[in-house]
Amino acid sequence: MVAPVVASERDLRALAAIVSENRADLPPAEGLPPSLLADLMCQIRCDAIGFVGFDSGRQETWATQFMADGSEAVVQDDAPVNWQHYWHCEPCSYPDRTGDLRSVVKISDFYSDRQWHSIGTRCGINRPLGFEHDLMLTLPTRSGPITEPGRTMRLFLLRGPGPDFCDRDRAVLTLLRPHLQQMCLDAERRRHPVPRLTPRQWDLLRLVAAGHTNAQIARRLDLSAGTVRTHLENIYERLGVSSRTAAVTQAFPDRTA
Repeated sequence: MVAPVVASERDLRALAAIVSENRADLPPAEGLPPSLLADLMCQIRCDAIGFVGFDSGRQETWATQFMADGSEAVVQDDAPVNWQHYWHCEPCSYPDRTGDLRSVVKISDFYSDRQWHSIGTRCGINRPLGFEHDLMLTLPTRSGPITEPGRTMRLFLLRGPGPDFCDRDRAVLTLLRPHLQQMCLDAERRRHPVPRLTPRQWDLLRLVAAGHTNAQIARRLDLSAGTVRTHLENIYERLGVSSRTAAVTQAFPDRTA
């Protein structure tokens, strides 16, 4: 039986501060405010923290953030992932193999220390950099207006030789997960604010997002097909896009289907 995790008042205050603080240090590309990463490192002791975009279908990463020893977060184009061994590493490929994007996992959920030291996989960002333990949280992300399988954001908390992450560490990250997801969405909105649209343009765009054709939209709004096309062209210009899909994605960043 797993012992219950008890949170002190000090812990709860620290967690509340992490999710409620208004942070101005937003990175220009995808990612989380560096001050948030630093606060996470204080709340869950670790030697380094990484926030990485994964696309296992295309075998690529993007917008890697990495912070170690309290230093400034470094943003780079990709992470050192060995895709040849990715699918053989159970912790790294866990979200893709199972579809479980909610569980917070660590290496010891899958391998003993001896197994981890003896296996030949070097696919994650921990082993090439000399870390022995990691705690991984997965968040869904999108390519276009829908969630694309294999495309996720991963938060890695990394430790060198010594004690593994404990149940308390996992519980803290599990509690923070929905708030971190919201912070990602908020950060994206701040990086790409939606220009002002007229009420009529919003009505039309909601129907586009619902999958209606121009002819259907014209009937529902009592407009001519030409007027609908003109409205769409004006919407595209205001949003800086060139397609219906891009307009919906820009105007409704929380949309997942």
